[in-house]
Amino acid sequence: MAVIKHIANKNSDYGESERYLIFQHNEYTQKPILDEEGHMILREEYYLDGLNCDPFSFASECQELNSYYHKNKNFNEIKSHHYIISFDPKDRDECGLTGERAQQLGLTFTKKNFPGHQALVCTHTDGHNKSGNIHVHIVINSLRKYDIPQEPYMEFDCEAKAGYKHHLSAAYLAHLKQEVMDMCKKEGLHQVDLLTPAERKITEKEYWAQRRGQEKLDKLNLKMKEDGITPKETRYQTEKQFLRDAIDDAASIARSPEEFSKILDEKYHIILKISRNRYSYLHPGRKKFITGRTLGTRYTEDFLLKAFEENTKSRRELKEEILEQQAPNTSTDLPPVPFSDTSAIPAPFIFIKSNLRLVIDLQTCIKAQQSKAYSQKVKLTNLKQMAQTVAYIQEHGYDSLDDFHAALNQASGQTSASRKSLKDTEQQLKEVNEQIHFTGQYLAYKNVYADYRTSRNKKKFYEEHRAELSLYDTALRTLKEKSGGNKLPSMKALYAEKDRLVELRDRQREDFSNHQDYERELRTVSANIDMILGKNRGQEQQIEKEQNLGVSQSLCKPSN
Repeated sequence: MAVIKHIANKNSDYGESERYLIFQHNEYTQKPILDEEGHMILREEYYLDGLNCDPFSFASECQELNSYYHKNKNFNEIKSHHYIISFDPKDRDECGLTGERAQQLGLTFTKKNFPGHQALVCTHTDGHNKSGNIHVHIVINSLRKYDIPQEPYMEFDCEAKAGYKHHLSAAYLAHLKQEVMDMCKKEGLHQVDLLTPAERKITEKEYWAQRRGQEKLDKLNLKMKEDGITPKETRYQTEKQFLRDAIDDAASIARSPEEFSKILDEKYHIILKISRNRYSYLHPGRKKFITGRTLGTRYTEDFLLKAFEENTKSRRELKEEILEQQAPNTSTDLPPVPFSDTSAIPAPFIFIKSNLRLVIDLQTCIKAQQSKAYSQKVKLTNLKQMAQTVAYIQEHGYDSLDDFHAALNQASGQTSASRKSLKDTEQQLKEVNEQIHFTGQYLAYKNVYADYRTSRNKKKFYEEHRAELSLYDTALRTLKEKSGGNKLPSMKALYAEKDRLVELRDRQREDFSNHQDYERELRTVSANIDMILGKNRGQEQQIEKEQNLGVSQSLCKPSN
């Protein structure tokens, strides 16, 4: 498929664009590659032409035109526009696309869509990362040289006049995409609909950020392997890709926006905001929301609401299908029995998280040691966090470090208890799900077993239905083991118990998360106290015993 990309360039050196098109450049740094003598190296294959200018005097001719109209003098002005038409790599082998042919297509495209502009048209055949896809670069001076007829996609009348600048509106970009699609269709090249928004929208900036991040991660992992350490992360994720993966996971199981928001928050610490039917997501490491439209159409309201509806429908149909498989006498065959009581639904633990952060140790912070400016910034931040730590201790009424450590130990114990309760409930839920599975399996093949019992030729019937009878025997044996000789519960009772356990589990997850956050906050306070007092925990305990907490009490109690 062919795609078209646009880059607005504010560099006043027009020769830089020409050098990029002719000479080899590093993909990541965009700097020219030099030989042993320090000279730039020509690209192995390229085709260069000029429109309304000589290609090798493009820079000087653009500067002359700018001076004549007194334009493009300010730093923030867009000096040139860079368009890239990238063809599908399969076009080379399957459609016979060559560099010469692509150059002619690029020239025709430029003359039709950028008339009156000075332009460079250059075709490369190597592609990014040696992918082999042929692509055409079109660099135009932002200032128009000649008058042209007014076109429907132009937003202002002056855009067709000489001395006025190129304006890429939404209508203009849509026109260019349509032209690329028409060109590929006419030439028999691979193409997709460029006017339909992408399900997963990855910009040029994000693409290169991922490439650079993966390269750095690979180097770091290689060094860790040389030191005998097994790296935990091998795939670099941008913030947007982290959001996409998390949203895809949550949307695959959520049945409502509320459940969707809860899964994102509990599992990925992503905050969902819905404003005027627009879905926005806050990455745990950011302060600004990212809209779903920025990520792609899969992350907007329309797609997600359909996914929630399908999840609800699938869950309901599965439940109805299993219930319908029950025979009319199932209620007498599998009567409901009471389940073992589980822990009560916990009372909500209210915890308001503060903005307290860890005090940074300047002795171990390499960046602070290398930069005086950063070190000064860290010192100011540390002073602020120390003051907040003291205020936190006073606000919560800790009169000594013994009181504080007792509170920390109590919080740790509560976190462990809530974790244990959550695991117990999850285990019970797992057992109920297994019971539902085997009960459904038992009911599905119950009629086959009944036919087997009444069959005249049991041996032949068994050979023909060996798989079904085997599944029936496995389900019946497993259910008897789980029941311990008691009567088996009905599917209705099993689903009721499952719903109760799911509600209990969700409450316990929230309770555990709050206790965990509270314990983390207290540990942050404890670490900051260590930094303020200038000692580690072992030294602190020894000093507390010898000096009876003299210094710590002066910290915790403000002087009047």
